Amino acid sequence: QPDSTKNKWNIEASALFYFIPEDFFILPIIKADRNKLHLESRFNYEDRNTVSFFGGYNFTGGNKIEYTITPMIGAVTGNSDGIAPGLEMDFTLGKFELYSEMEYLFELNDKSYSYYYNWTELTFAPKDWLWVGITGQRTRLYESKLEIQRGILAGISLGNLSFTGYLFNPFSDNLFIITSLAINF
Repeated sequence: QPDSTKNKWNIEASALFYFIPEDFFILPIIKADRNKLHLESRFNYEDRNTVSFFGGYNFTGGNKIEYTITPMIGAVTGNSDGIAPGLEMDFTLGKFELYSEMEYLFELNDKSYSYYYNWTELTFAPKDWLWVGITGQRTRLYESKLEIQRGILAGISLGNLSFTGYLFNPFSDNLFIITSLAINF
């Protein structure tokens, strides 16, 4: 019997809400996967009022440790204009998951604005609908005295909806919160 999911699109639409002292912004992301093809679009990700479009290839596999590794290339336009090669990786071992995404923005108008970005999460899911973990990011979008933002996270899902809360830089003057709402279809 043929695999009915083989030619099916898997789409995730999410919005991250950044609650930063004296600032607030929303970062929407749409990801679409079909077989090995990965497409992604983001707004306010590389810079404010900037949109990016990515295409990539999903390498999946594993037995005990399941993985998806997605090299991709993106075009960025808006307040920043450039080319952004990137990599998304996801490793799962039982109830543990390590997710990391990284990219380097080659800014075309002013090379001094080129930068490396990384977001990483290590989570434990005691239930299918509940996860907790630690996270870190290196970004230019939110600048603070800290080169790397560190935090904790907790998330829940209900059907195809999920909500995750992030607390970055606890016990410091650079504390901020991000919440994420995502839907899969």
